[in-house]
Amino acid sequence: MAWRWWIVLLWAGAIVLLFQHLGDVPLRDWDEALVARVAEEISLRPFPTNLLPTLWDQPYLNKPPLLHALIGLAIGLWRHTVGSEAIRQVPPEWLVRAIPALCSSLIVPLVALVQWRLRPGDRVAAICTAAVALTLLPLMRHGRLAMLDGSLISAMALQWWALLSLPSAPSRSQQRHWGLIAGAAGSAILLLKAPASLPLLVGACLLLAWERRWTPRQWLPLLIWIVIGLLPGLLWHGWHLLERGPEALAMWGRQGLARVVSPVEGHSGGWRVPVLEVLEGGWPWLALWPLAMLTALQQRRSRWGFWCLGLTLLTAAAVLPLRTQLPWYSHLLWPSFALSVGPLLAQLIQRSGATSTLTHRLLLAVPCFWILAGTGLLAVQGQLNVPATVTIPAALGLVFGGGLLITPTPRWRQWGAAALVALLWGALFNLFASPIWLWELSEQWSVQPAVAWLQPLISAEGPPPLLLQENERPSLNWYLGQDVTTGSRARRQLRTTNQERLVLSTSNPSRPQLNCSLIGQADQTSQPGPDLYRCKPS
Repeated sequence: MAWRWWIVLLWAGAIVLLFQHLGDVPLRDWDEALVARVAEEISLRPFPTNLLPTLWDQPYLNKPPLLHALIGLAIGLWRHTVGSEAIRQVPPEWLVRAIPALCSSLIVPLVALVQWRLRPGDRVAAICTAAVALTLLPLMRHGRLAMLDGSLISAMALQWWALLSLPSAPSRSQQRHWGLIAGAAGSAILLLKAPASLPLLVGACLLLAWERRWTPRQWLPLLIWIVIGLLPGLLWHGWHLLERGPEALAMWGRQGLARVVSPVEGHSGGWRVPVLEVLEGGWPWLALWPLAMLTALQQRRSRWGFWCLGLTLLTAAAVLPLRTQLPWYSHLLWPSFALSVGPLLAQLIQRSGATSTLTHRLLLAVPCFWILAGTGLLAVQGQLNVPATVTIPAALGLVFGGGLLITPTPRWRQWGAAALVALLWGALFNLFASPIWLWELSEQWSVQPAVAWLQPLISAEGPPPLLLQENERPSLNWYLGQDVTTGSRARRQLRTTNQERLVLSTSNPSRPQLNCSLIGQADQTSQPGPDLYRCKPS
């Protein structure tokens, strides 16, 4: 089978992972529920005003609307298909997540194409790079969520591929073709997470310039075409600024640069957060990463070594300095990780009999480590809070794959790598078929009981319900189709109310001037949530 068909097969495997059981669990706070609501409001408003995003009919200034608009288009098509009944329904979870999942799946073929440019003719390295991306838990899990990060790294990898595809003596048509693609990818980043766009593009262009493949005269037309490709993103931001004035700069300042210099909303932790995310989520390929960095340093004069080191440093510089840290910010690190590790897996498969260097000897020790890790995982799997259908395939992949990779026969080593990748894929498949793949849902009380109580009681004309706690729950708002008043604002409204209100609270909010009766009690067997009260002025 030609190597390109192997890449297509791995891409199909990514699509299966990302789409299966996509709607089995509710949308999570914060990002998914906010993305869904902004997308739904886009679907309900006419073009082009719907491209100025809103949240509960107020300007939405957090992120640009590219992914929201694509999800909104999918919601609009779903409504057209289902009919008038869809207007009164909340769009299903699988529909909200489908577009981000499809965009995220592109990272698998794109990292293979980037590797092909870095190591021309090395088919096995390209296939192994795609296989590593396919079996990275954080890459596939975050790709299933209605979030921007999966689409962002796909656009970033597309930009790398376009810039690396330019030959040492590019013609005008090649400069136009690849320059427009690189600019369009930058435009997509501008319309996903605006502050990340220019550093990533400038950093990649600086790496390209450092290679000294072109004269300054050859650079000028390329830069012109890149700028032309950037125009859609630049024009949207200009229009946004004209329509909304200085508040449009919030996505660059308060939501962008502010995260570099100070913790926003208490999300601190510094560089330790992304480092821990990589240490936790990079297995089993993390065992190859130090050797990959050492090999890249030894081969820094080759194109792969130079760009492997450069892209690792570029993405690390975009993530590690941030004072505001969230787990998914480390998503930017995984494409360069796969590009670094893929050739090392290929070297394990294709190695010659000579293992005289220290690097080669250390590389041969990695399959032995995988065998030990897999055996240990089999021994303790009964003590883990993870289904055996997840741990056993992963452990067997490490044991059998590692065992075959240390054999002297090339054909057996190929089967070993295939078994390792296939069984890791099977473990991820079983994980995503279970509800535990979105483990953040268990960290807070479920909004579903509250939604079931409130939906038959609330009306479009009545006041919105109140939630007497500090933390807002965007998913509760999404499923109710109302902006639930929360925290101190909710308590203030309850003190001054002169009409009946529905109140979610962990304790009875009755006072001398307020009579509240319990009408819905939280399930105490899971994460305890608030009870529902009907409150009337005394």
